[in-house]
Amino acid sequence: MLTKIKFDNFTAFKRTEIKFSPGINIFIGENGTGKTHVLKAAYAACDITKTNIGFAAKINNVFFPSGKQIGRLVQRTNVSSKGSLEVHRETKQEKTISIRISFSNHTTAPEKATTSSATREWNENPLEAVYIPVKDMMANSKGFPALYKQREIHFEEIYVDILEKASLPSLKGPADQSRKKLLHMLQDAIDGKVVQKNEEFFLKNKHGELEFPLLAEGFRKLGLLWVLIQNGTLRDSSVLFWDEPETNLNPKLMGTVIKILLELQRVGVQIFVATHDYTILKQFDLQKTDSDKVLFHSLYRDKEDQQIKHNSSDSFLEIAPNAIDDAFGELVQAELKRSIGGDQ
Repeated sequence: MLTKIKFDNFTAFKRTEIKFSPGINIFIGENGTGKTHVLKAAYAACDITKTNIGFAAKINNVFFPSGKQIGRLVQRTNVSSKGSLEVHRETKQEKTISIRISFSNHTTAPEKATTSSATREWNENPLEAVYIPVKDMMANSKGFPALYKQREIHFEEIYVDILEKASLPSLKGPADQSRKKLLHMLQDAIDGKVVQKNEEFFLKNKHGELEFPLLAEGFRKLGLLWVLIQNGTLRDSSVLFWDEPETNLNPKLMGTVIKILLELQRVGVQIFVATHDYTILKQFDLQKTDSDKVLFHSLYRDKEDQQIKHNSSDSFLEIAPNAIDDAFGELVQAELKRSIGGDQ
């Protein structure tokens, strides 16, 4: 379980520390406030425990700076400067460990970055993690992983990672009751199950098999979630990162998505979500119970020094600033103003 992350002159962040909920963490904020960067940095720290790739190399592959020069991830200044990223977690033995990388804005290669803290112990405690990006990749699965490994193509590594994890075979043995419950919920939403043949994904139901390029993107996202639960990637003690789950998803299905995310949290999955959608926030607020661990994080740019700051709260009503709620309120005010004007 991840417990906190620290940024020091890293990308959009001057100096920021964010403590995480062991359950669901929801990040809101205007564009350019670093929501996706939080998710990518935390995901990279998790993924290296399964792949044994160096932390700096994984960060470089996930963020994909120009020319793969990791020094470009240091917050931009006109002088020489250093940046660092530190992630903390709690092991199954309830021991707190951390991993840290630091480098200057002149560092060109990840192997020249300095990795410190409990590096060996970090990798000796594997942590399964999944990152679902905004762009859907299920419709482009055939041949993409092989192409990525053989050619220099301009894609962050998160895209090949998600396809590789979606292609994993199922765990041995029958699914437990919690997985069965989640799978049935998703099957009802997408009206079928997902199968894979020759690196292609299909939605299978009583009408036949429909290939993913012909399937609505919202259904592809739910289908991906079904696959990750079905093959055992998302289970107790795993971590899910989902960037803008609302993208191309019918608002009627958002309630189902939130219901599933809350249920995953209840069975031990730690979840990180970045969103711009009011419905997503409100569904969390309406559906969560007192026992659910849901933490709202607001990232915003300070008006005085223009640096990224953050606030966290377990209450939807108390999280501030709330750019999503503000935008929704402005629409309501505009509608009221138009209605009053029309009566006159």
